[in-house]
Amino acid sequence: MEKEFRLEWRQRYALNGMLLYIVSTVFVCFLSFSLRRNQLTPMVWNALFWIILLFTAINAIAKSFVQERAGRLLYYYTLASPQQIIISKILYNTILMVVLAGLGFSFYTLVMGNQVQDLPLFLANLLLGSVGFAASLTLVAGIASKAENSATLMAVLSFPVVLPLLLMLIRVSKNALDGLDRSVSLDEIGTLLAIDAIVLALSWMLFPYLWRS
Repeated sequence: MEKEFRLEWRQRYALNGMLLYIVSTVFVCFLSFSLRRNQLTPMVWNALFWIILLFTAINAIAKSFVQERAGRLLYYYTLASPQQIIISKILYNTILMVVLAGLGFSFYTLVMGNQVQDLPLFLANLLLGSVGFAASLTLVAGIASKAENSATLMAVLSFPVVLPLLLMLIRVSKNALDGLDRSVSLDEIGTLLAIDAIVLALSWMLFPYLWRS
């Protein structure tokens, strides 16, 4: 994981590009709804936020294995186990997603207004979403890196993996926007925790077979 941080610090243009993507996308949404504020309902506000965060996650995590050359991967093979490799990348991508999600939410509420009534529930949901996006997309990026057209393959593979997670995140955040009792969201939060745990377990068990290939 330390290597990932050092590499990202040396190539700060990638992080700056993701921040620019968030800022520009939120600003475009603001321009689109600035003249029609009555149309920015909580449902639209919620959908726009998660769409922005989803594409930010894909752009941020897609390069997890694509930027690794074959010689460097062979060198890693002699230093660490496959489980250590995948867990370190998931941890790094989780931290990256938490930072991007926090900055994105802060700028989004600053520009589009804050319609969240239960902020602790929304932030907890945001944390679970960051972990889920990081774990699932990291594993998909590792699978896609073995193909020639990895970008297209990742887009195809990530859709069925991320869709159930995204639906649960939207439901919980909608409850937080409406200020509903937290007991209403317990089933969805349990499902989110189960999805995160399943993806982490699958990454731990399946990545060694992918790594040997």
